[in-house]
Amino acid sequence: MAYMDLSQAFAGGAALATAQPAAETPSTGFSGIEWTVIGLAAKDSLASLGEPGRLSRALGGLFGLGASSKLADPRLEALRQTAVQAWHHGYLLPASEIGRFIAAGFSLDQFETLLASISRRRQTRRKRITA
Repeated sequence: MAYMDLSQAFAGGAALATAQPAAETPSTGFSGIEWTVIGLAAKDSLASLGEPGRLSRALGGLFGLGASSKLADPRLEALRQTAVQAWHHGYLLPASEIGRFIAAGFSLDQFETLLASISRRRQTRRKRITA
């Protein structure tokens, strides 16, 4: 069985995980669990951001489909939602998303770090696909 080392997956993730205790992160960095949430958000669809409708809930209950991808921790859920939008839209995020991100306890520097990291990862993926 293979395992993916997510601490190495993003720019700065491994350095931050080893240089800072989990409870303390610099204003521009993220903890290891936060980098993991950002990485996992790449696989979430934009539909995961909204509440499921009545039909979706009914079919999910009937067939066991449509498990929620929302996180229990509100701060991490805000990070996941911002990361999902960044993975799909890059730098073209609504201004309300910045406000929600900051209201969750993150800084504007962290927002910029998030967008820059995801942008680099998106460019790397495009290069691999076109090559």
